[in-house]
This record gives sequence, C-alpha cells and structure tokens, in this order.
Amino acid sequence: MAGPQQRIRVSARIALALAATWVLGAGRASAAEVSALAIMLPEEPTDFGWNQQAFQAAKAVASKYHLRFMPASGLGYGDVHAELRELADDGASLIIAHASGYNTAAPEIGAEKHVPVAIVDRPKDSKPGAVADYTLSGREGAYLAGVLAAKMTHTHVVAIVVAAESPPWNSQSAAFAQGARATDAAVKVLYAVIGPAAYADVAGGRRVTESMIGAGADVVFGQGDRASFGMMQAVDTSSSAGGGNLWFIDQLGDKSSLDKGHLLTSVLWNLVPVYSAMIEDLRSGKFGTHPYSIRLADDSVRLLHTKHIPDTVWSDIEAVRTQIVGGQMKVEPVWEASAVRAMMTSVAAPPK
Repeated sequence: MAGPQQRIRVSARIALALAATWVLGAGRASAAEVSALAIMLPEEPTDFGWNQQAFQAAKAVASKYHLRFMPASGLGYGDVHAELRELADDGASLIIAHASGYNTAAPEIGAEKHVPVAIVDRPKDSKPGAVADYTLSGREGAYLAGVLAAKMTHTHVVAIVVAAESPPWNSQSAAFAQGARATDAAVKVLYAVIGPAAYADVAGGRRVTESMIGAGADVVFGQGDRASFGMMQAVDTSSSAGGGNLWFIDQLGDKSSLDKGHLLTSVLWNLVPVYSAMIEDLRSGKFGTHPYSIRLADDSVRLLHTKHIPDTVWSDIEAVRTQIVGGQMKVEPVWEASAVRAMMTSVAAPPK
C-alpha cells in the first residue's frame, strides 16, 4: 500500500499532467461538447444597450442550440474571480465575460477550471480551444449614422458623447466623424467623454450632453449604456441654438418605446450571429482561432429606420450602405482613443 507521501506525489503528478494537457490543448483547438452557456454582465439587462443586447442574444442562442442558460447579471466592474469559479463549478460549457473589466480574470479561471471563455477588448489574448476575443465594432453602422447626422443638422455642428473610450466605441466614434465629414466637409464634430468608466452615470450623461447642445450641436451620437438615458433626457428637454429640432442617435439597442420625438436612429447590434458562431466553433474545434465581427452585410449591424428620417434622406443612406456592403467603400477600424480625438473639432474630457 502506498504511504501518504507517495500518494501526495502521485496526486501532484496527476494534477500537473492535467494542467499541462489544458495548456497544450490551448495551442490547438479541439472539438468540445457544449451543454450550458453562461454570460456575465456588469449591469442588469434593462439598459436597451450593452447588457440587454448581450443577454437577449445569449438567451436566444441557448434556446437555439438547446443549452442550459446561465446568466449572471449586475456583477459590477470589480473582481469577478468568485463568480467565474461558481459558473464553472455549476457546469458552464462556455462563459461569455461581457465586460472589458473581466478580460483578465476570465482567462485565469478558464484555465484553472478548464472551461472555455470569451472576452472583449483583448484580441491578442485569444488561445485556440481556451480563449476567444470578440472585440466588436459597429463602425459600418456608425458611418451611416454620421452621414445621417450631417444631412439632418441645421447648425452644422454634431456631437459625440461617450461614457468611456473603449475600443468598440472608439471605432464607432471615428466612423461617425468620417461619415459626417464625407457628407459635409465643413461640419463641426464635437467630442466629449463623461469619464473613464461612466457607463451607468445618468446624471453625467445629461450634464455633458447639455454642454454639447449649448456649444451648438443639434445632433448627438451617444454611447453610454445606462448613461445614455441621461443623454436622451438632455436632448428631450433642451432647445437647439439654431432654433430647429434636436436629435439623438443611440447605439446597440432600440429605445423607440421611450422616444419623445427626438430619437433619430440607433446603430443596432445583433449578437446572435456572434454567439452562434462561438458554439459552432467549440463543436468544430475552431474556438479561439479567429476574431468575430458584426457588419452591415448580414444585418448584425444596421441603422434603425425611424419615422423622423425623411424618405429622400433614407434613400441616400441606403445608397451608402450598398457601397459598403458591395466593397466599393471600406470603413477602417480606429481603436485608439488618441487617434479618435485627433479627428474631432474639439475634445472635452476629464483629466486622466
């Protein structure tokens, strides 16, 4: 019979072998059984945006593939190691960590628990079979929104208000500015940052948007999760310096049910194709071997057609969309905040 010391040494060798198998397996993807889909959200899925769109997409994909759905919402932006372990221990086959603040902890716990994870804003951290980055950009839709803004402004001043300078929003801010300038080279594009991570700052969203309206903007493109409610409030209750209507352009979700006459459009994201591709990749052994994207061509990104957009203007938007989908026009990604700021007429941001 083996003694205690020998059993400890054998157990240690088994543990090391299992860990080595996972690490080596991360270098080459292999097919995996998928029975449960978990998603982690920093806020509750009631924001018509980042959290709600992801929740609804994950739920739809779980139903589509007959998977157990394991949502964890309202987790905040702090340490989520414990929540990750709990999801893994409860049987998650894939954990979608839907916040940039989770992109360090998720791969760590994924490796510890041998559970594949999907993260955002860390493309270089993808590992076959283990970690897949899905840093998405709705830039093609944002470009169309910029074209629309330039056609609808009376003051020839538009604004972008962001709750943070994350890579997806940076790419959309840049594309919006490019679309506006391609339509009207003389248009001024104001840019304002509420804070470094002011995603839920409703009061800040209203305050900063009001300052942009005071500076002459009559079309505001807002990117802010729950902070976008404050942006909409500012547009709904303010007056344009030019005497015309004020317009708000949203992103990710559809807030038409909250429209008080100023929601011009939204750059809509549909994450179902992305999460579906993750499940297919896990089953075929391709998970973590390539990036994911959303685009106009498959309507995973599209511009919301509201009653406020004149038919002639919408026809112009559709013509530009056709050029982008057909490849005659390409909207290149701009991920860095410094490059985005350099494109703007003015920048208002708190000190870092």
